[in-house]
Amino acid sequence: MASLTYELTLAGLAVGSAAALTGIGLIVTYRATGVLNLAHGAVAMICAYVLRQLVVVWGWPLPLGALVTLLVVAPGIGLVLDRGVFRPLALLGSNPAQTLVASIGVFVLLVGGAALLWGGGARDDAPVLLGDDPWAQLAAVVALACLVAAVTRWSRFGRELRAVVDNRPLAVLSGVDADRVAAAGWAFGSFTAGLTGVLLAPYVRLDPYGMPLLVIEVIAVAVIARMRSLPVAIVAAVAIGVAQAQMTRLHPEGWAGALVQALGANLFVVALLVAALVLPGVGGKGRDALPPPPRARPVPTPLWPAIGVLFLLPLGFAGSDLQTAVQVPALAVILLSLVVVAGRGGQIALGQAAYAGLGALLTALLATAGVPALVALGLAVPMVAVVGLVTAWPAIRRHGLALALVTLATGVAVSRFVLTQPYATAGLSLGRPAGFSDDRAFYALELVLLAGCLALVAALRRGRTGRALAALRDHEPGAEAAGVPVPGLKLLAFVLGAALAALGGGLLGMGLRAFDPEAYDPVRGLLWFAAVLVLGADSLLTPLVGAALLVTLDAGPQAGTAAALIGLLATQSGRLPPLTTLLLPKATEPADDRARRHRPSAADGAEPPTGRPARVSTTRKGGAGGNPSPAEGRTHPHRPAPGHAPAPPPAPAPELRAEDLTLTYPGGITALSHVTLALTPSRITALVGPNGAGKSTLFDCLAGTLHPRHSQGLIMLGGTDITSRPAHVRTRLGIARTFQRLAVFPSLSVEENVRLGAERGRVRGDPAAVERSLRLVGLAGPVRHRAAAGLPTGTLRRVELARALAGQPHTLLLDEPAAGLDAAETAALARILAALAADGLTVLVVEHDPDLVAGIAHTVHTMEGGRLLS
Repeated sequence: MASLTYELTLAGLAVGSAAALTGIGLIVTYRATGVLNLAHGAVAMICAYVLRQLVVVWGWPLPLGALVTLLVVAPGIGLVLDRGVFRPLALLGSNPAQTLVASIGVFVLLVGGAALLWGGGARDDAPVLLGDDPWAQLAAVVALACLVAAVTRWSRFGRELRAVVDNRPLAVLSGVDADRVAAAGWAFGSFTAGLTGVLLAPYVRLDPYGMPLLVIEVIAVAVIARMRSLPVAIVAAVAIGVAQAQMTRLHPEGWAGALVQALGANLFVVALLVAALVLPGVGGKGRDALPPPPRARPVPTPLWPAIGVLFLLPLGFAGSDLQTAVQVPALAVILLSLVVVAGRGGQIALGQAAYAGLGALLTALLATAGVPALVALGLAVPMVAVVGLVTAWPAIRRHGLALALVTLATGVAVSRFVLTQPYATAGLSLGRPAGFSDDRAFYALELVLLAGCLALVAALRRGRTGRALAALRDHEPGAEAAGVPVPGLKLLAFVLGAALAALGGGLLGMGLRAFDPEAYDPVRGLLWFAAVLVLGADSLLTPLVGAALLVTLDAGPQAGTAAALIGLLATQSGRLPPLTTLLLPKATEPADDRARRHRPSAADGAEPPTGRPARVSTTRKGGAGGNPSPAEGRTHPHRPAPGHAPAPPPAPAPELRAEDLTLTYPGGITALSHVTLALTPSRITALVGPNGAGKSTLFDCLAGTLHPRHSQGLIMLGGTDITSRPAHVRTRLGIARTFQRLAVFPSLSVEENVRLGAERGRVRGDPAAVERSLRLVGLAGPVRHRAAAGLPTGTLRRVELARALAGQPHTLLLDEPAAGLDAAETAALARILAALAADGLTVLVVEHDPDLVAGIAHTVHTMEGGRLLS
């Protein structure tokens, strides 16, 4: 028994040492560049293939082949990635999510390239570099970690590395060559990836798909180490590796035996899932989401019949065997699920292949049990939707990179524990529905279902839910402030995406007439995600073009062509426009709009509204028609626009009050100390003070972005405790806000931005609310139809204010509303705010402009050190 324990420990040490190498490389790369390199495993695979090519195929001596592979090829790959992919993205100011997409592109590119060069079969003759002694491997890992720690702590390069990590712009101003530091980080990270690959290759199957995914799983050790601590990464890797090896001793009876065996073989997957869900994630909220895509060009109506004809061509010209063609509509439905989740919702979802596989598996299970095939598919879709709900519920609190890791781990876990396990897949048969066994009939059925799914998603995108999803994608805190229930909306996107993926997966299995787990491999999920991002994540053309492209390329004689092409394009996705935009004509600008663009006016958003802050009669004309006075044609959000029934008189505004509010951040920093503040209706209250005084913290507590515990004070609204109410609930209670940094939704038009506020605010269903708000701030002209992206700061400030007012709030919180405005725009803002307060609104302004504060505020409070001084 002791001998068995020791042997298993040695085996665990070998795996743990390779995992520790991966952790070291990922951490160094992340600290030097800020990139979570999901392509680490693909680099490891390429280096393992190169060493095998040099030693086994070309007959080089192992030491020479190892030196060339590890000291030339591996660092060279890192330098190529730095110069060709990631440095250009850094110069463009790309966020972590964009670099993550690029790393997925590198992953897919290298996998496809390896399949093209070496084929898709597994190799079992990889050379052994350090022998069979795991202690030697562990010693090499520890020595490498010590070398990294010594260089980081005591060398000049280490000081420069720490400076770049702490504050890259400041480090550059101090004379640090940040590009050189990043290049060194990439070279070292690729070196560790190469070492990992050549150490693992003799013990796992060497193929283009297996090893990269295996190395991705051990990202768990870097996440456990919080992408910082090398000792923690090494200890975690060794511990998980040894535990995984020791679990092979367990042999329970029945179904539990297969499950325990799967758990013992995939403990790193479980560790990644738990670490991504439980530990503080890499990245941060609002800083690492997918960037909003360019405003989608409308698909010309005549193009849809043309697309329909193209999809019908196989029925007219192909032979009776449509084995390739039947895969296209099924894959299009799967890609459509990514359009919903990633394109419209902006979530980095890397596990859609798992939902597609579950759809096929459940369809096969039900069909094997005697349920008619079409009914089985209809039952499998809601069942997988429930799975999507259960798996998304713990994940929706994550953002950006952390969410990507959670969804990737979920997809790998489903694949390893369900889709590839004999206890779940043994004895399955998957046929086609009665009456649709022929390829032509089944293809026609797929087209009908695809058309229905496209119509469903098109209706979703056009409606209020689609606008809310776009707002969530563009600016999550801004969407919350507009009244969007972000967690519920994320759940909806994930559940709908899971249902669509399940439908497509079931159709794909029926098309193949069998359940094939490899068709739903997690690597394919990464390929699908990359394809959707490359073609245009928020376009209904993307699933159609993408499915046709992927199936056609995969059906060719060279395996890996699709992955290589999509991967190459994905590496440049930060610099290339979505490819589907090349298929659509540019929108032509009407002649009158061009004339207005050359003759700026307040009505088209070129200039701020001017005039006295007088209360206006809603029967008078002007304003948007060209009169610059706010007393001419501008209506208040609480009042009806011409031609609409008068709204009921507004109820007295409840008082918003902070009572004895104290907030302390982790580390003992007190941002607020026993603050009591009451906001009086029909008055403008200003909050002033130096930077760091606590103004924004108090503001966020009132708005619901921060939630102090009840023991640290209360937020009261009209006598009701709302301390724990989230931001979107407070918006619906009548508390609207704007942001110091603009929180508009660039992919929506000006009018759609404002309409979202009307749909999600305190008073919903008022058809005149949008028009009143647009007229009030001078945006009722042609500018209302323009996308918010690219508009001047002054116009965007008015868009944000109009959106806040469209929900007819009783309390308006403005965080530095004059930031970025010129004198004329600031004066116009002052007039609008004075008119709002005169009409009964409660207004709080946090502002650094003393002239604006002096001109509009009825009460001024000064803050310093987290306390109210006056």
